[in-house]
Amino acid sequence: MARPAEIALTVSKLGKHIGARIDGVLLGGGLDSSVVDLIRDALLRHKVIFFPDQHQLDDEQHFAFAKTLGAPIRVYGANAIPGGPPGVSLVDSERGKATRWHTDHTFTLNVPMASILRAVTLPSYGGSTRWASTTAAYAALPVPLKHLAENLWAMHSSNRFDQLGYVEGMGAILTPGGLPVPYHALEETNLLSNALGAAREEESTFRVEHPVVRVHPGTGERALLLGQWACGFVGLQSHESLALFDLLQSRITLPENTISWDWHPGDVAIWDNYATQHRAVDDYGDEHRVMHRVALIGEVPVDIHGRRSRQLTGGTPESITD
Repeated sequence: MARPAEIALTVSKLGKHIGARIDGVLLGGGLDSSVVDLIRDALLRHKVIFFPDQHQLDDEQHFAFAKTLGAPIRVYGANAIPGGPPGVSLVDSERGKATRWHTDHTFTLNVPMASILRAVTLPSYGGSTRWASTTAAYAALPVPLKHLAENLWAMHSSNRFDQLGYVEGMGAILTPGGLPVPYHALEETNLLSNALGAAREEESTFRVEHPVVRVHPGTGERALLLGQWACGFVGLQSHESLALFDLLQSRITLPENTISWDWHPGDVAIWDNYATQHRAVDDYGDEHRVMHRVALIGEVPVDIHGRRSRQLTGGTPESITD
């Protein structure tokens, strides 16, 4: 085990609101707890941190390092790596390129705390990733917009065809890729209507209601919680939701709030999933890009009034604590 005195860890700030590069440490499961604390503090401060030249990491050590920061989320199905650790997932450009701004897995009740991404196979050009600070975006909102956002709730769904809206005489409605059906928030019922259950196999879709402004449990900062999985605002008509989403989302992705990383072999990025959005850049043609990722289980979001997010359908992520 490396002792703190043996590690010349340096943190280089990359942007005013987001991003830092950390040198002088080799990541793995055997890091001293004081070094892990330094990494955790840097993550909370800078939102996304980059570690070049981590060639010593394989899937096992990637997973072991992740467990020093939190409890990894178990990976199932096509995202799992055959024969690999249960918390390491495959991010393969041949299956999709994640080019829309998003916070990881906001369609689950326990939004992941952080993600640790490692470059495995890189294209010969392009393939960068961009991150945006959702705390900086909130802080820069004019006061009237802050007050509005603080009292909005959005439905997030793993089904990209879901749309939440409002029809006079019907109230809130959910359109799951078909005809509108009545939609009920959790305070009214614990399940969506039977009509919706008949319209789609609910066990395969995760849906939750999150506050648009959440309080970061580690820093106390307020952050906007939106991104590609948000399907509409509770109680608003579809065109109103679209206009407000575009307004707030455009604030998040202002260039001043963002940082971009050009990947090299051995690079690792860790981001605070409570305080960021990210997206990949599809500028590498038909070349192959493979990354491996570990996501860490997070807490249920809480708004500024102390109200917790509400689950509508689907299960909860399984964390690995052994």
